[in-house]
Amino acid sequence: MCNNNNNNKSSLVLGMLAGAAIGALIGLLFAPDSGEETRKKIKQKSDDLKDQAKNKYGELSDAVKDQFNNASASVKETASNLANSVTDGFDKLQGQITSKAEDAKAKAETKSK
Repeated sequence: MCNNNNNNKSSLVLGMLAGAAIGALIGLLFAPDSGEETRKKIKQKSDDLKDQAKNKYGELSDAVKDQFNNASASVKETASNLANSVTDGFDKLQGQITSKAEDAKAKAETKSK
């Protein structure tokens, strides 16, 4: 479920960046500037968009790492709880077996007397 959520976030970020890039490009192409000035603006806008994409990728990457770490901690905690439950159950069963064995030994000793 988390994977699908991350895919949706990635798609949204990419869609927003693509829309911003297309909008900026159209705006520059229809601006009444010289060719050289337009190329400078396109270069600047592409650099800005590249920086934004890097930032969004970093944010998304951090979010994925956080989710992974949270899930990993949850799995470790669950495994630890399960191990403790198994150990407690084993100790209880061992105590019951020891008690039954001692009872059987006591009965056998009283019958042999």
